[in-house]
Amino acid sequence: MAVLGAVAFMAQLDFFVVNVALDGIGRSFPGTGVASVSWVLSAYAIVFAAALVPAGRIADHWGRRKMLLSGVALFTLTSAVAAAAPALGVLVGARALQAVGAAMIVPTSLGLLYPSFPRRQHTLVVGLWAGVGAIAASAGPPVGGLLVTLDWRWIFLINVPVGIATLVAGARLLPEVRQPKGAAVPDAGSALALLLAVSLLVLATVQGPGWGWTDLRTMTLFAAAALAVAATVERTLRAEAPVIEKQLFAGRPFTAATVALFLFSAGFAIVLLSTALFMQEVWHFSPLRAGVCIAPAPLASIAFAMNAGPIQNRFGRTSPAVTGTLAMALAAGYWLAAVHTAPGYWSGMFPGLILVGLAGGLAWAPLFAAAGTLAPERATTGSAVLNMSRQIGSAVGVAVLVALTPRATAAGFDHAWAVQAVAGVAAAAALLVLRPRHTA
Repeated sequence: MAVLGAVAFMAQLDFFVVNVALDGIGRSFPGTGVASVSWVLSAYAIVFAAALVPAGRIADHWGRRKMLLSGVALFTLTSAVAAAAPALGVLVGARALQAVGAAMIVPTSLGLLYPSFPRRQHTLVVGLWAGVGAIAASAGPPVGGLLVTLDWRWIFLINVPVGIATLVAGARLLPEVRQPKGAAVPDAGSALALLLAVSLLVLATVQGPGWGWTDLRTMTLFAAAALAVAATVERTLRAEAPVIEKQLFAGRPFTAATVALFLFSAGFAIVLLSTALFMQEVWHFSPLRAGVCIAPAPLASIAFAMNAGPIQNRFGRTSPAVTGTLAMALAAGYWLAAVHTAPGYWSGMFPGLILVGLAGGLAWAPLFAAAGTLAPERATTGSAVLNMSRQIGSAVGVAVLVALTPRATAAGFDHAWAVQAVAGVAAAAALLVLRPRHTA
């Protein structure tokens, strides 16, 4: 549990921790503009989202333990390269390869939980794993703010000892799990189509606010992504062993979790970036102060994530997830009413952050636990699909925030929080509409 939780935390933290470091990175490479520096974040987001499902499918065929340890080795090595990067191009390239390693780690770590523990403990361990992801997301700004006060390179350097330790422990402790010999090799055509679909969609979403949504480049990317999505669906329906098997969506719990994760993640990405940016740009807090002020959210998440198993056993999967998604919407409503241009952290931002912690602690675990409703041989691929939905949703949330706050005004953040509220309510509605009949 410690090994699988640590690698999942490390891989997911690096998606969020860089947000507060972009200014420092830009100052280290004179002559680079904001658009160029933003690729340190965008390269990771695009590659991570695109590689998740192919990596998960290959892990089931090749061996989950082997894929996980290879991903940790790649992630650790590229973290060291990123920390020592002499030029922005090297840093962006290292981030792209780091994302490949993360995509090999995240779904495979969840796929290894099921065979590593007896069935009666699955709810507990998946709740802990998902809670680790929620804490990683919420802890990104505080951890980044603290490390940036030393040097932004520490954001990547700190991964190296953690990676080495988990490699040694994982090689000794983790079981090997793979499909039986003779199982069909994943269809290359569907894997390529999915890679193109996700990468083009996320690229268009990331670049849209800067290029303009009606710009020819943006519209071309969206059109190409639509064609790739159509090709992916076609291969899913017709190929012998598609990278996304249609059987994954035969059950309502997995379908509901996939849709809800996209919506919830879009709103949660707005939460994470908007709070840090608002306190820095509107209230003029330092990155460290803003990071420390966001800390109550991950602390609240820990309290609920540690009890995810008992909560799910008592109330089922749907009720806690619905409560969590609505808590995120309630946090947005509170900020719309209570946060103003004059600094007022304790009466304005703080109560909403507690609600955000409640949201993360309650929602992530049951949503990711939907992978446990699948056949054991599909658990890693199912986890990869859920994580892909989360990453695409996060990219959409970031794009919406950037589009609504071009000048970091209070009015722009109000519009972003309104979108956050809608995303939370929509996620709750998806869970209720698609919930299994006669269950909580």
